[in-house]
Amino acid sequence: MNIERIIPTGFRGCISIYKKEERLFQRAYGYADLSNKVLNDIETRFATASAGKIFVAVGILQLVEKGKLHLENKIGTLFDFDWDQIDPGITVEQLLTHTSGIPDYFDESVMTEYEDLWYDFPNYRIRSNKDLLPLFIHKPMMYPKGTKFQYNNTGFVVLAMILEQITGMEFDQYLEKSIFVPCNMTHTGYYELDRLPAKCAFNYIFDRERNDYRTNIYSVDVKGTGAGGAFTTIGDIRLFWENLLSYKLLSPAMTETMLSNHSSEGHCYGYGVWLTETGNDYNPHFEGCDPGVSFISSFDKENQILVTLVSNYGDNVWQLQRDIAASVKGSDPIES
Repeated sequence: MNIERIIPTGFRGCISIYKKEERLFQRAYGYADLSNKVLNDIETRFATASAGKIFVAVGILQLVEKGKLHLENKIGTLFDFDWDQIDPGITVEQLLTHTSGIPDYFDESVMTEYEDLWYDFPNYRIRSNKDLLPLFIHKPMMYPKGTKFQYNNTGFVVLAMILEQITGMEFDQYLEKSIFVPCNMTHTGYYELDRLPAKCAFNYIFDRERNDYRTNIYSVDVKGTGAGGAFTTIGDIRLFWENLLSYKLLSPAMTETMLSNHSSEGHCYGYGVWLTETGNDYNPHFEGCDPGVSFISSFDKENQILVTLVSNYGDNVWQLQRDIAASVKGSDPIES
């Protein structure tokens, strides 16, 4: 089949499809810099929103394997500050599996627009995980710890703070040392929006009132946190999957645990990774969505197919991923 036929007209971003080591399709679309007409290309670094949670999860599990941390450790013993109404008995594992009940500074079941957070609290103040503390530290628990699954951004902010507490490094520096450098992910990092390095795409939001586009620089954290915000390339994402699935980041046993379902609420979720049930197994994927940002990367175990889609205009990568997944299961080979 011709993959171009299922790509929506006007898609902006990058598409990468690999089967084992064979590249089936890879192409960039649209502008990285709309005003200056700079095109996206295969080496463009894209924002990925919540997709970065998987890096934090791997970092935490590495510390567990080194004996520096335990999944049963409680936040009340890991930190010496007052958690106010938050249960200090929340465990590391409950944070990893979105079952902690910790108050979410961005509760996606209530709020629909991430940029609404910054009306009263300037986004340029968010340059570290601790900068988010005022947005949740004095709120009550959402539900008793361990009683249900509910996707939670605060949980991964706290996990990143745990990385910093144990290693003595900023969480992104630790992730660079323990994941990005070993994987040769040389184009991946957590960059400040007012200090972006070369080859980073701007992210655009359509302004219906003016009938044009604006960037998202006032709509998201100025620098990513444990909840998300990494910039990366589609090539670096492939390197991450390659190293994760060949047990170069974690042991085979820990990798299997990470990619196993830890939710019993009708959701399929491992440690920092979403899972899609396929009979007796699960296919992993990680994803992210922010104003002007959409990202998904999925791995089909049976067919050994890796699909990574990213848009710096917030295009619907989820529907496109489903269309591609359905297409590659057919008998016709993909034509590039």
